[in-house]
Amino acid sequence: MKTWKIGIIGTGMIADFHAQAVQSLSNAQLAGFCNIRPEKAKKMAEKFNVKHWETYQSMLQSDDVDLVMIATPSGAHEDPAIEAAKQGKHVLCEKPLEIQLDRIDRMIEAHKKAGTWLGGIFNFRYNETTQIIKQAIEKNRLGTITYAAVYVPWWRNDAYYEGWHGTWELDGGGALMNQAIHMVDLLLYMMGPVERLGAFTSNVGHPQIEAEDTAVGVLQFENKALGVIYGTTASFPGQFRRLEITGTKGTIVLVENSLQVWQFAEMREEDDKIIQKYGVIEGGGGVADPAAMTYENHAKNLTAFIQAIEEKRPFEIDGEEARKSVALILDIYQSAKTHSMISKD
Repeated sequence: MKTWKIGIIGTGMIADFHAQAVQSLSNAQLAGFCNIRPEKAKKMAEKFNVKHWETYQSMLQSDDVDLVMIATPSGAHEDPAIEAAKQGKHVLCEKPLEIQLDRIDRMIEAHKKAGTWLGGIFNFRYNETTQIIKQAIEKNRLGTITYAAVYVPWWRNDAYYEGWHGTWELDGGGALMNQAIHMVDLLLYMMGPVERLGAFTSNVGHPQIEAEDTAVGVLQFENKALGVIYGTTASFPGQFRRLEITGTKGTIVLVENSLQVWQFAEMREEDDKIIQKYGVIEGGGGVADPAAMTYENHAKNLTAFIQAIEEKRPFEIDGEEARKSVALILDIYQSAKTHSMISKD
């Protein structure tokens, strides 16, 4: 079995979770870190007892690295991702893949040309409850779906925004592009494309930031169901993420990782077992503290990416798939800015 040598570009909080994920896998080895500030890379490397590089270029030119995980600020993903392709390295990139579609398209094209794999991190997909819901939809257990919504009522204090967070240049937005994008991805994963939308954004809770701290989008999906996206970092003290899907034969409500409603017109024996196992809320979910998470789903995300490479098949969250949530969020921003409906007709 091949042992994958993995480098991490970036040394912020999320890079620590990436490193823990790598070290938890039997077929992966943490090669080291790099950062635009070499002293930070050195400090992180010492923590994990690995190597550090002063630039991502030198890391990508090293034979000690097969694959890189990009954990820089969101608006700084494109350059290292493209350089990795040129150097024959695979890339698993933290969400969002990038903050503009033309940048994402250049990343996709670079890896397509090089024959390397490009994948996104949407680790919420790897919760067991996510797959249970996906299977219920595929089996038509909800009948005709009429409504689907995601809610991310989180809290971030002012100190959180003292750096690059909430800036258009490096964060690409606020509560939607950074915090709520996991649930936006989940909504698209469950429901498919959006046909029309209208939206409002605001930053009344953190008026010092450039981008929004609160956003609401009203949607119509291609399957004609209606929906809502709500994301904020101005809801003290922070509450769990929530997904609601309802139809003519059933309703599902997911709160963080727990199934709070699991009800169908035709209940089955396995339904009682599901609600008994997954009906209890666990964990803090990052509602007020971005560090209140674990690395396990990142490890599952990385494992699935490596398996796709080894089996020479498309990764389920490849560049095109990871692009979808960014495209929808940018449409929401455009609708809010222009006070108009956005239609995909």
